[in-house]
Amino acid sequence: MRRSPTIVTEAMQAYSFSRRAWLLGAVQAGFGTMLVGRMGWLAIAENDRYTAMAESNRVNATLVPPRRGWLIDRHGVPIANNRTDFRVDIIPDRLRDEEAERVLQALARILRLPPEEVERVRIDLRHAAGFQPVQVAEKLDWERFAAVSVHLPELPGVQPTRGFARHYPGGAAVAHLTGYVGAPTAEQFKETRDPLLVTPGFKLGKDGLEKSLEARLRGQAGAKRVEVTARGKLVAELATRPDVPGKNTRLTIDAGLQEYAARRLGTNSGSTVVIDCRTGEMLCMVSMPAYDPNSFSDGISHLEWQMLSDNDHVPLMNKVTQGLYPPGSTVKPMNALALLEAGVASTDRINCTGAMRVGTGVFHCHKRHGHGPLDMKGAVAQSCDIYFYEMIRRMGYDRIAPVARAVGLGQKFDLPFGSQRYGTVPDSAWKLAKYKDRWTVADGLNASIGQGYVLANPLQLAVLAARLASGRALQPSLLASQVHHDVPALPFQSEHLQLVREAMWGVVNGGGTGGAARMNVPGVSLAGKTGTAQVRRITMAERRSGVLTNGQLPFKMRDHALFVGFAPADNPRYAISVVLEHNGHTVRNLDTPMIGRDIMTWLFDRDRAIASLATIEPSWGGDIATRMAADEAAYRAAHRPAPAAAATKTDAVVPSDAPAVEAATDLANQTQAAMANGIDTPADEGTTEPNP
Repeated sequence: MRRSPTIVTEAMQAYSFSRRAWLLGAVQAGFGTMLVGRMGWLAIAENDRYTAMAESNRVNATLVPPRRGWLIDRHGVPIANNRTDFRVDIIPDRLRDEEAERVLQALARILRLPPEEVERVRIDLRHAAGFQPVQVAEKLDWERFAAVSVHLPELPGVQPTRGFARHYPGGAAVAHLTGYVGAPTAEQFKETRDPLLVTPGFKLGKDGLEKSLEARLRGQAGAKRVEVTARGKLVAELATRPDVPGKNTRLTIDAGLQEYAARRLGTNSGSTVVIDCRTGEMLCMVSMPAYDPNSFSDGISHLEWQMLSDNDHVPLMNKVTQGLYPPGSTVKPMNALALLEAGVASTDRINCTGAMRVGTGVFHCHKRHGHGPLDMKGAVAQSCDIYFYEMIRRMGYDRIAPVARAVGLGQKFDLPFGSQRYGTVPDSAWKLAKYKDRWTVADGLNASIGQGYVLANPLQLAVLAARLASGRALQPSLLASQVHHDVPALPFQSEHLQLVREAMWGVVNGGGTGGAARMNVPGVSLAGKTGTAQVRRITMAERRSGVLTNGQLPFKMRDHALFVGFAPADNPRYAISVVLEHNGHTVRNLDTPMIGRDIMTWLFDRDRAIASLATIEPSWGGDIATRMAADEAAYRAAHRPAPAAAATKTDAVVPSDAPAVEAATDLANQTQAAMANGIDTPADEGTTEPNP
């Protein structure tokens, strides 16, 4: 059955149209509301964001590296300061590969770069991370810097910067004290994502005080704002946010003494420390040879790094805190103090015949035919080995070790250096714990003359001298704000300390082994103690044929030479240690007694000390800078590097962590272990002082 068709009336059509119109209107209203809401969101909630984006299209903001705080000496003399620096860098991320060569050639023309520098930049660009600036040139004159700025629209990726460069007036003399600054590595940026670390011209502390005091010295970055066109052309300079400089830091160091001491060490591989006996302030801390921190801050070449690494005097090592040495006879005054505290009378005599038999071994004195009968003062002054062998054989070295620790050996000091090695003060408990073996008489005899297991760094030896001189447990300080004023007295009788001081006076002024250290300053006498530490075994065959002198041996086989002292002897004000690696007492004016004498003379009569240096420094090849330049020229001539190899910069491991330093440390450890173990001991072999 068919359905009848629906009749569409006018009313039905009107209703259907109205419904569609209403739905369309609702949709339009919804879209309108959404658009209004979105516009409101963009105009109000997102206003700051899009304003900033628009501003960034119009305004180019560049961080300005902050000026580092200065390191100044106790008198306000700059040890590390800043100089105005014009530099040009390339940001690899902003330079397309196809434009790199054109830009590089343009810079070479504008800056008048030599071919080897152009090649160096080319190589550095190839290996640099995209966000890491590549240095083109620094320390530019204004004309060349301005020329680059004028051509900047034609040089994509190029960033000229006007800032400040770190400068070390003392050069190599302060290298191991200050360390140096350098460009951050890609790894450092990835750790922090701090945009300052990829800002051209910014450098942070890499080693020494520059690294340990980074937070204090860095300051806060500023910002430079300029208005530019869409093509990056400068329209106008806008207001800039100034940087906040880092804080200046005053050290206890005397810059004049630091430089003099570095020069007075001459061609030695060694170190010296001077401490104020009243406060514990360190007046100088020198390790030589060293590198020029100005060169490191600029970025040294691979050739320079290799030259420093190959040097057998290890200029990359801070010998004051990283070097460990058998202290040799410099421990004898300390041993005397320990014997006095243990009840030994200073008047007790030991007859030195030149040798002493213990079991099947024979232990020798440095004076082959002996000193004859000696009391304690005489034994210290003449550095008699037999006296201390016998006394410590009787008392046991366990009576000596606590005194050694009390005067600073084996001690860690609170100083702003991350690389300190603390040495060893052995005793029976230490050997049992370390080697699972008992302490022997031979161990005690070796330790009694500062050999065997005993190791100390030069700072500890300076503290030893200062504590014996002052009678107080002085703490060395390097920052003027952290001087330790309230320190207790040492737990020893004042009469015993005074007897030790008198014995040390006799070493220098009473016919002892340190006569060359006698000062020529009227009214001032120096008390001290010399020392020699063996680094090789002497075979019986060599003894029969004649023991080779240090002058006949290669450098690394020679004995270490040491000296500790204080002045004035009757009212101590300054204490000193001098440690010379493989010096062997071979050259008189480069030996420890005369070096110690001249450095101490500088503190009392500056003109006399400078005049003394002026007469002998030319015989060493001139001052530090002259010798370093000659060494570099000789190394370049011997290795004939390609121009690029000599120019390309390296961001190698910092000096205190360098492989050369690790190798030197390992060698010293192996030598010490070989000398300490076995029946062929240092004491059995022989000498702790030069034979008279």
